Amino acid sequence: MYTPIPQWAEDDRPREKFLLKGKAALSDAELLAILLGSGSRNESAVQLAQRILSQSQQNLNELGKRTVVQLMEFKGIGEAKAITIVAALELGRRRRQEEVQERFKISSSKSVFEIMQPIIGELPHEEFWVLFLNNSNKILHKELMSKGGMTGTIVDIRLIFKSALEYKATSLILTHNHPSGKLQASDADKEITQRLKVAGQQLDILVLDHVIITETGYLSFADEGIL
Repeated sequence: MYTPIPQWAEDDRPREKFLLKGKAALSDAELLAILLGSGSRNESAVQLAQRILSQSQQNLNELGKRTVVQLMEFKGIGEAKAITIVAALELGRRRRQEEVQERFKISSSKSVFEIMQPIIGELPHEEFWVLFLNNSNKILHKELMSKGGMTGTIVDIRLIFKSALEYKATSLILTHNHPSGKLQASDADKEITQRLKVAGQQLDILVLDHVIITETGYLSFADEGIL
């Protein structure tokens, strides 16, 4: 006997809707409910997904910052469900990163932001990365050079240029994130940039820019005239 869609159990609706109408027809909560698979005795998978999203300001980027332990704080979320959510969001992040890299070569500071924001823009600590470029401004390699705390990181100039020579780079772009969200270059940021610029001149390797990344924006030393 056929049961009309409105009479289906709510837990079943997202999957059936997916099959009938396609993935684009589903809301974020319905897609998340599919990952969850089931709810609890007192709420459906969709209701549980809505509650999780509500606690993340209805923002998938905010949800992506939650750890397995933090997700398990929600009633109805065990370790398996929490891992499923984190893994799915990590796959989405990696896909976005790969699409950006395939689509762009470095043509502007915005290109740097689009490549690096998925990698460091949402981290709770600072990381210092270098993009190693050829003479066509295509990325030969990108590398994490230093990882620090909330307010800073230590950079080894020798290691940066060792990698530059190994990859036969003709130029570099420096980039690091500010977990605070402040788009302002510190004295330390300016100092290390100048030291790297001078060291690069000795090796005929140009430092083209230093881009500070936050979750939603960026600051380019080259654009600001402080390189």
